[in-house]
Amino acid sequence: MVPDMDEFWVFGYGSLMWNPGFPYEERQLARVHGYRRALCVRSWVHRGTEAAPGLVLGLDYGGSCLGAAFRIAPGHRESVVAYLRERELVTHVYKERQLSVLLAGGERVSALGYIIDRAHQQYAGALAVEEAARVVAEAVGRSGANIDYVLNTVSHMRDMGIRDRWLEDVAARARQMAGRPA
Repeated sequence: MVPDMDEFWVFGYGSLMWNPGFPYEERQLARVHGYRRALCVRSWVHRGTEAAPGLVLGLDYGGSCLGAAFRIAPGHRESVVAYLRERELVTHVYKERQLSVLLAGGERVSALGYIIDRAHQQYAGALAVEEAARVVAEAVGRSGANIDYVLNTVSHMRDMGIRDRWLEDVAARARQMAGRPA
């Protein structure tokens, strides 16, 4: 199937998959190559503070990432882009990019996505499970506890049939550290 060049897609790999916050006509599992999901962003606003940063997901270079692609109605394109810029570019730790995305049905589309800026001071890099879990178990920001973000993301990913062993290990260890039942 040849994609309609007027179609507008958005790629989500973290909370955007389960909490997009915008209207869409269709959601499909989708894979982007050249980037991987990583808990590599120090959150100073939503899941932590500058004094005690949390960790949130970013698309970092290398590998591939299974996520969700959302097809947006033409009349909503401008409002969705404005919403995403307000949501994702709060501290400019992400770069807005057009990504080549492979939909579950085999169709390749271009989708708006947000990748990590490795030069940004909020970039945490690759962390060990124990270190990431400690941060996740303790941090709290404007949008709530960091652990809730990670547990919700892992739960929704499982519901969608997406497995991420490293993130699941971080979630399990953070749950232990925070004294939360499994």
